[in-house]
Amino acid sequence: MTKLLSIENLSVAFPTDDGLVKAVDGVSFDLNAGETVAVVGESGSGKTVTSLSVMGLHNEKRTQISGSIKVQDGDKTIDVATADSETTRGMRGRVVSMIFQDPMSSLHPYFKISDQLSEAYLAHNPRQKKAALDKAIQMLELVGIPQPEKRVHDYPHQFSGGMRQRVMIAMALMNDPKILIADEPTTALDVTVQAQILALLADLQKKLNMGILLITHDLGVVAQVADRVNVMYAGKIVESGSVEDIFYKPLAPYSLGLLQSIPRHEDGGSNKLHAIAGQPPSLINLPKGCSFAPRCEFKSKVAGGLCDSKMPDLVGSRATHLSRCHIEESERASLFAKMLVK
Repeated sequence: MTKLLSIENLSVAFPTDDGLVKAVDGVSFDLNAGETVAVVGESGSGKTVTSLSVMGLHNEKRTQISGSIKVQDGDKTIDVATADSETTRGMRGRVVSMIFQDPMSSLHPYFKISDQLSEAYLAHNPRQKKAALDKAIQMLELVGIPQPEKRVHDYPHQFSGGMRQRVMIAMALMNDPKILIADEPTTALDVTVQAQILALLADLQKKLNMGILLITHDLGVVAQVADRVNVMYAGKIVESGSVEDIFYKPLAPYSLGLLQSIPRHEDGGSNKLHAIAGQPPSLINLPKGCSFAPRCEFKSKVAGGLCDSKMPDLVGSRATHLSRCHIEESERASLFAKMLVK
């Protein structure tokens, strides 16, 4: 498999008057061509900050970034974490592109769709207005917009929510990027439209052999489209594995809590959902030990107060399935499996 993205020990922090906000802390993962890697977790877990780092969109004067974000651009490799602004601008939209959360706020209400799609193309192909318009029509047709030659001249308010999301996908694909970051691509869409958007992304991925980095809190979406999953909590990856590993053999207490908080078809609605107690910690004042310890129902199983004094390493008996917890992996596997089938 062709490796398109390699993130190693990425940390992102924001200095504020109240202290240093450690939004991302020591995150590492890869993305290959034709693969979908999901990053999941609650709001504030560091998902979107990670994706914006890959795009090089953080303000350099207000952000502290360490580690590496290596993006494959043909025969050369770009480290976005250390590259200058000119290099990241040249890469953005051409090598790595992003679908942002809210299509209505991402599309300018005063400009036609043709102008907004063309702008993305002209940024890398200056003075080619005719080619830009042709490409915009081609992309609208590719994402399933009917009568693209006509609709390309409409304004955003003339499109439904699902159609605007398709326009955002078309915009992201204007320069044929190899990496597509989808940040909550189905938020605020009804179930039918959500299914259509996910099917569209899967189809486009096959046609273009893209790597997709999916940022979401929706485990249903993850189960449907992802190949591998990284579960984040308080800026760290707490579990990493295949979809089958995460959903059927979770090893991190936080992952188990997420799975128990969603309804299961086999329950027939008879069982109450299991909520994770408490709230995520402040990223300015993180606990000294495991960040999840104040909310963890298994903390009492660890002797010596280790959960309150030491952050567990991200390790595993298999290189493809890693997790953080002080409880022995075999004990967790047996205990969590029983809890999932209750």
